[in-house]
Amino acid sequence: MKCPKCGADNDKVIDTRPSDEGRAIRRRRVCIECEYRYSTIERSEILGMKVVKKDGTRQDFSREKLMAGLASACSKRPVSNANLEKIVDEVENALTDQRNGEISTSMIGEIVMERLKKLDKVAYVRFASVYRDFTDVRSFTAEVEKIDSE
Repeated sequence: MKCPKCGADNDKVIDTRPSDEGRAIRRRRVCIECEYRYSTIERSEILGMKVVKKDGTRQDFSREKLMAGLASACSKRPVSNANLEKIVDEVENALTDQRNGEISTSMIGEIVMERLKKLDKVAYVRFASVYRDFTDVRSFTAEVEKIDSE
């Protein structure tokens, strides 16, 4: 690992513990050069998993891309980063359950919306507005009214 402060690649692990319910490892490190302390998180990589987009093209699954979309939907909302990580973990679990190593964006969207609806209704509407590509105010209003009636 390169030190985030000085850029040296000479560090020492001073503590290791499980994180994210055992799905990741948190390591506390110290840079040998500048003595700066920092943490890293290691998690297993899902290799070869593909996301099938609406136009039929396939892309490698990106945890970071999904997390960025969730963070955008939850911007300025009282939703913790841990809750967002949990949603991304659930999507990854669904992906690993797929026998062919592919998951559609519609399946990802449904998993995310189901979780967001329970977590924060405003974040849900924000995500749904992008995911469902509302083209007019009526479709947006209809979704909000549907949530209000639940």
